[in-house]
Amino acid sequence: MGFPTKVQLIKRQTSEQWYINFPSAVAQAMEFGRGETVEWFIEDKETLVLQRPEAPVRRLKKKPRGHSLANSKVSSGTAGKPSGKSGAGSGAGGSC
Repeated sequence: MGFPTKVQLIKRQTSEQWYINFPSAVAQAMEFGRGETVEWFIEDKETLVLQRPEAPVRRLKKKPRGHSLANSKVSSGTAGKPSGKSGAGSGAGGSC
């Protein structure tokens, strides 16, 4: 999801200042601190990259609930157990 933001220009007698403000939700999600220094890089005419030289330590993301081996497509009751049947295509114990 994107956050549309307007570029602002303030013209003074001897200079111009350009501003891009972060929506509060973006600043909070990124855990920006007041007075934090960031660096802009121009990727191309459509892409600016913002880098944080001193970003906070990344926290581990939690896996969504219900995502376990038991819920995967492999049946937890038969995984890794021999079927007891032998024959063509059964792997070890089959005829050569």
